[in-house]
Amino acid sequence: MTLSSYDAVIEDGGQEARGREREALNHGINLLRQLQSGQLAPPEDTEALLFVRRLWTFFVQDLSSERNGLSEKLRADLISIGLWVIKEADRVRQEKSTDVAELLGINIIIRDALA
Repeated sequence: MTLSSYDAVIEDGGQEARGREREALNHGINLLRQLQSGQLAPPEDTEALLFVRRLWTFFVQDLSSERNGLSEKLRADLISIGLWVIKEADRVRQEKSTDVAELLGINIIIRDALA
């Protein structure tokens, strides 16, 4: 395998990974929209928030890895966002907040940035 073919495989792998991340974020966004509109009854409402929490926990763990190819500054910024999302999802789940609009908005912004 030549160096240029290796680079192409790496780039394709990154694009595939971003595609999977977009799909996961889309699923979380759809769940948050259903939650916001009152379409989810217990325990589905809790499961929706737990999905978003687990997704962002995975993202934070990946961003914390030295093997992550993003710049240190961008990784730190995304980790901060991720920690906020996790805490806010917990606040909504614990009924300390009822507004999911900000959670929804942040997830949409991050998803759109992966395009």
